Amino acid sequence: MSLLALLDYAAVLVFAITGALVASRAQLDIVGFAFIACLTAVGGGTIRDLLLDRNPIFWIETPSMLGVAIVAALVVFFTAHLLESRFRTLIWLDSLALAVAVAAGVGVAMSQEQSAPIIIVMGMITGCMGGLMRDVVVGQLPLVLTQGELYASAALSGAAVAVLLAPYFDGTLYPLLACAATTWVLRAGSLYFGWHLPVYKSTPPKS
Repeated sequence: MSLLALLDYAAVLVFAITGALVASRAQLDIVGFAFIACLTAVGGGTIRDLLLDRNPIFWIETPSMLGVAIVAALVVFFTAHLLESRFRTLIWLDSLALAVAVAAGVGVAMSQEQSAPIIIVMGMITGCMGGLMRDVVVGQLPLVLTQGELYASAALSGAAVAVLLAPYFDGTLYPLLACAATTWVLRAGSLYFGWHLPVYKSTPPKS
């Protein structure tokens, strides 16, 4: 299995679990679990492949990825009640999924020899869009838009690190590992230590 395929499988699995956890919090039925899990798992990668004119789209080329997402949804459906805090589990698994998916998006764009800005944008899209779709569909504030937290900025930083390191290595393994590590450390730091970006605060107009 290639590194890109491995990253896609890992991102699909972890994002599917987060989708199913969101479905459990929304108290959906088992079909709803499968739908939200699949949407979350393949949403970002699908947009990436469409924008890059990658044919076939990754999960159409490898339908077993949908199977992975559905199995993950079924497991969560029968076990989510065992978790002490589904939201806490969700946000930490989401941070891991973000890191892996950003690296997957960066790797695909690099394999097509895209320019640095496109590589960075594809990494961000792959990492952020699945979770954004998941949260919007169930009617909750998307994690990517949580006030001040490092999310899209973590994805951007991780993708940028990969772009900066790529010229110094043969192959993409080490740049992609650095991408995933940077993304996760920043996102985890935001969750655990409260790292955040400045938030706009309006001021009353001067009289």
